[in-house]
Amino acid sequence: MYKAKMTSKGQITIPVGVRKSLGLNPGEKVAFSEGEDGGFILRRVGSIMDLRGILAGFDLPKTDEEMNEAIGKAVTESYLRSIGRLTADDSASDPKDEAA
Repeated sequence: MYKAKMTSKGQITIPVGVRKSLGLNPGEKVAFSEGEDGGFILRRVGSIMDLRGILAGFDLPKTDEEMNEAIGKAVTESYLRSIGRLTADDSASDPKDEAA
C-alpha cells in the first residue's frame, strides 16, 4: 500500500511506485473516479494521440455506403435486441432476413 501526505494547498506527491505502475511522466494528467465502496480510483488520463493505431487490423468500412450499411445493421440489431426479438447469439445473422 502506498501513502501520500496532502499539503495545506491540497497537493499530494504520487509515490514513485504508483507513477511507474501507471506510466506517469511529469506534466501528465490523472483522473479520480469514485468507486462503489466509497473509495477513489486513480487513473492516468491519456492523450488522443494514445489512440493512434488502436483499430489496426480491424476490417473497417471504407466508403460512406459501407459505413451507412454498418450503422444501419447495428441500429437494427440494437432495436431488435431491445424488443426481445434478437439475442447476442443471433446478431451474427443478417437482421434483414427476419420477417417483420
